[in-house]
Amino acid sequence: IETIGRFMAEHTQIINAAGALGRACGSGDPAAVERAADRVGQLLHPHTEAEEVGLFTVMRRQEQFEDHIDSLCAEHTTLDEQLAAIRAGDHDRYAEFMHDLRHHIEREDNGLFPAAAIALDGPDWDEVVEDTPPPPPPAP
Repeated sequence: IETIGRFMAEHTQIINAAGALGRACGSGDPAAVERAADRVGQLLHPHTEAEEVGLFTVMRRQEQFEDHIDSLCAEHTTLDEQLAAIRAGDHDRYAEFMHDLRHHIEREDNGLFPAAAIALDGPDWDEVVEDTPPPPPPAP
């Protein structure tokens, strides 16, 4: 399923960028942290928006997924808040951010995405594809 493949590939890009953020936090260079946090945000924000307006919207229509989708959306908000705090200078939050990011991705890759592959049908996937914004352009 192309949309799921895209989201999983984006997860890899986000994790890689978050690794660079960790190295920047360890360097003690605030400017490097800001640049690295900005890069994570450039990947993370369009990704979470695409998930929420496309796949999550369609899946939320099935009652059995509502609570799970709500918790994933809450995690998106938490990750945004953690990233903003790190960018603002609270570098000690990096470990928590990385833990929460990996846990969140695990829940999507090994929970929600396989469930979507089973629960959604052709017209549902057509809607997901139609409503999902395109991926962001690659970084220069």
